[in-house]
Amino acid sequence: MHGEDVFRAAIRGKNVPILVLDQKWHRLFAVHGKTDEIQKAEAQLNGLIARQGRLNTDLKEFRKLKNKLMDSIVQNMDAIAENEKDSVREKTIEEDKRLIDELNDKIAACEDELLDIPSAIREENEKLMLLSMDYFYAKLRVNQTESKEITDWITQVRIDLKKNIIRKQNRVINNREIYAYLHDIFGADVLDLFDIRYEDEGTVNVKDEEEES
Repeated sequence: MHGEDVFRAAIRGKNVPILVLDQKWHRLFAVHGKTDEIQKAEAQLNGLIARQGRLNTDLKEFRKLKNKLMDSIVQNMDAIAENEKDSVREKTIEEDKRLIDELNDKIAACEDELLDIPSAIREENEKLMLLSMDYFYAKLRVNQTESKEITDWITQVRIDLKKNIIRKQNRVINNREIYAYLHDIFGADVLDLFDIRYEDEGTVNVKDEEEES
């Protein structure tokens, strides 16, 4: 990857936005589209973000369910205190405790994974940024080269245009002089026989014999 060390140094310590959530980043590819490598990194980053969202949702649900189970245990324990022989409630309490233990394991697993995901997202986002910078760095260089080529072409066209304008002016002046000399030497009647006329635009019109035939 061209300039990867330079790009990494440039973004080190900076708060890089999550690219896949930035519409401006997507619009950068409106003309040429995304490379397969960029699409793959984009999909991986989207997957991590989606996973983070699911874990947060699951964590909320697990905690809500745990609170309900704990409330159930408290209510059943209060009921047993009033009536010591209540095997149904005792079994319910035991089942609720078992479910709470399972939920605790799930909550711990979610919390552990949620601690790791932000760094994974940052790493994948940085990878996607480096791929994007490398891609557009190349595009900028190509555009710069082509822009210079077009500028050089325009400059040459302007030079050629000026040269041709001067050549045209010289031809007009030369025709004017030739007509003037012919007119002075042979007179207008002779020039009319050859259908040679001086026009208002400063040019001399000579009718071809082929056109006459």
